[in-house]
Amino acid sequence: MSEVIIHEDESFERALKRFKKKCEKAGILSDLRKHRHYEKPSEKKKRKMNAAQRKTRRGRSHA
Repeated sequence: MSEVIIHEDESFERALKRFKKKCEKAGILSDLRKHRHYEKPSEKKKRKMNAAQRKTRRGRSHA
């Protein structure tokens, strides 16, 4: 769980910005989106294969 301590001379907006950045670094929002719906094992395998293909295609174009 991410936590931010607000200092006396700090505005709420600034603390909120720090909290959002901390959550993004921890990957909380992406994890939440990933677990929003159940993904069948076959769908997960298909998604990972597509991602691997995209990655190899990207790598070849730079070489």
